[in-house]
Order: sequence, then C-alpha cells, then structure tokens
Amino acid sequence: MGKQKYFETAKPQETAVLVAVPAYKQTDEQTNEYLDELAFLTETAGAVTLKRFIQKLDKPDTRTFVGSGKLDEIKAYVTEHKVDMVIFDDDLSPSQVRNIERELQVKIVDRSLLILDIFALRAKTAQAHTQVELAQYQYLLPRLTNLWTHLSKQKGGIGMKGPGETEIETDRRIVRDKISLLRDRLEKFEKQNFEQRKSRAGMVRVALVGYTNVGKSTLMNLLSKSDVFAENKLFATVDATVRKVVFDNIPFLLSDTVGFIRKLPTKLIEAFKSTLDEIREADLLVHVVDVSHPSFEDQIAVVNNTLLDINSADKPVLLVFNKIDQYLEQREQELKEEGGNDEEGHQVRPSIEDLKATYMAKVHAPALFISATNRINIDELRAELQRRVAEIHYERYPNNV
Repeated sequence: MGKQKYFETAKPQETAVLVAVPAYKQTDEQTNEYLDELAFLTETAGAVTLKRFIQKLDKPDTRTFVGSGKLDEIKAYVTEHKVDMVIFDDDLSPSQVRNIERELQVKIVDRSLLILDIFALRAKTAQAHTQVELAQYQYLLPRLTNLWTHLSKQKGGIGMKGPGETEIETDRRIVRDKISLLRDRLEKFEKQNFEQRKSRAGMVRVALVGYTNVGKSTLMNLLSKSDVFAENKLFATVDATVRKVVFDNIPFLLSDTVGFIRKLPTKLIEAFKSTLDEIREADLLVHVVDVSHPSFEDQIAVVNNTLLDINSADKPVLLVFNKIDQYLEQREQELKEEGGNDEEGHQVRPSIEDLKATYMAKVHAPALFISATNRINIDELRAELQRRVAEIHYERYPNNV
C-alpha cells in the first residue's frame, strides 16, 4: 500500500496592521483604548494584528487619510512583513481607498467594512442575513469604481473607455436592483414581525440594551433560563431574541438586542430597523454596562446617543453594572499597588457596598451592581425587575390587582 497523503486544509490566519488618526482633542489614552477595541474587532473577524500606526493631524488627509510620509512608513512595514490588510479606525472615502490601495498593494478595510464583515459572520437567521446583505450593498454602491481601476492602466485604445464605463453602470444597476429586492424582502419580514408583536400586544416588554460584549446574552440566559449564544467577542449575536418570562405570576417579554458600538455604521442601523423595533416598542430598557471596562462611561454615552438616534431615549431605564467581580479584582490590585491599608494595617478590600456608595450609583440612579457570570446580586436584579414589570402591568390592567 502506498503511503497515505494528507493535505493541509486550514487557511493561514490573515494578518493586519491598524491605523488611527485621532480627533484633535483626543488623549493618547483614548487613542490606545480605541485601537484596543479595533484590535478586538479584528480578532473577532478572524485576523491577527501585527502593528499599530498612529498619525496625529489637525484633520485627515483628503487624499490618503494619513499623509504621504506616514503612508510610506506603513508601506515599508507592510512590504517587509507581507501583511494581508490595513485596517483604519474610521470610514474612508472611495477615493481614499483607491489611493491607499494603489500605494500599498494590499487589502484596505475601513471601520464600517470591518463591522459589516463581523455582522455577516454572526448573522444566523434569514432576516439578519438580509439586513446585513442590504447594508453591504449600500456600502458597496458608491465604491464600485474601485473594482475597475485596472482599466485606468490601459491608456486609450478601441473599446477601452466605453465598455469600462458601461460595465460600471451595469454593475450599479445590478446593485441598485439588489438593494430594492432586499428592501422588499425586509418589508415582508417586518410585516411578519409586526403581526407577531401585535399578537403579543398587552404584555409588558423589557429590552436588554448596551454596548457590545457587556454580557447581555449571558444575562438573558440567566433571567429567561434560555440558551442564547454568548461569547467573549464583539457582536456575539446580531439577532434579536425574545423570550417569555414569568415573575410572581406576571408574564412579560424579555428581548436581547444587538449591541451598540462607537461609530456604528449608519447603514447598518437603518438595515436593522426591525430588530431595533424591539427597543422602540419596549416598556422598560435594562441598560447593561461592563463596569470593569476602563471606558465604561464613554460606552454609556455611546448607548445613550444611539438610543437618541432611534427615538428611544425617553423610555424608563434600569441601569445594571455587570462584571463587578472583575471590577473588584482590578480595584483590589490597584489598592495593593498603592499600599492601601486600614488603621490596623490590613489590606483594604473593595466590596459591593463600596460600589453602591460611589458616584456611579448616585449619578446613574437607579442602578444595580451584578455579575451575570458568577450570579452575584441576581436576586436583587430579579426583585427590581419584578417590581418594575408589576408596576407597568397593573397600571395597564388595574382590575388584575
């Protein structure tokens, strides 16, 4: 018998470098935190980050976003290390993509395209696939000319210019037709969703909202005893999940919604209209926050601004600070490094009671501090949810008291 042959089927992981042009008043700390998030997005999409480039400018260069000097620096690194792609922490114009791609000769990905790619990976239902596909085509439409840059290398010649332009126009028409088709398909999904919501009319509705990767799905599983996909990656789920929950004989609907993020592509928000309707039509929003994240207050602001954008900022909100176990561990380590001891010389250990006495609890009142993973203070959260839901239910059905 001949020797068994084995063939390598696994694809090598793509490599990337990250590029940021910070806003004028942005601190170095903020820039590094934003690049940490971009690196996490890159990892979630399936690539590995090799290096970061930061270019400080009064405003981004209109032609190459970073300027010719920094572009040469990026090119040298990309060439030497055979990098697969360059990822920018902002959206690029079609001409910027074209200019940078021509210079670097590798794949150029801006923030919107990266997030769209992750949503495409994470979409599970037919509706989510349609929503993401619509956003992708809307993103693609103004950038179609990039696909035909090879024609510009052929100067003159019979049949060069005319057919090239015709090809682009044909593609534009195909993409516009596809967008129209996807919108029609989404309308059908929205009608189905509307009928479903109508059949559930009268029940109190609670929606979990928050920045991506703050633990909403884990909390959903805990409160509804369901099995919603949860993972320590950005956008672990992009589908809205609705479960019926009963507390003290009062039923209500609990929905887990897509996480928000800084600079969330506008087209994606528009495409996910029906999913966001779960937020718009909710009676109560449970805003979940990762209190262990160094920029949790910025994340709160991003979520609040997004709620404002989708006309849901006026709803009752219960703020839930999640991952307090991680926060307390971090704080204990900080105190240890600072030499924090009490009067008897014992090391000071932070507690949940300390958290409740902080400005976080006072400024954002009402607020709860929990750990969904370790089930800390979940009974307190259930009790508060039960009280809020009962209040709305009996206001709606006073005869049921």
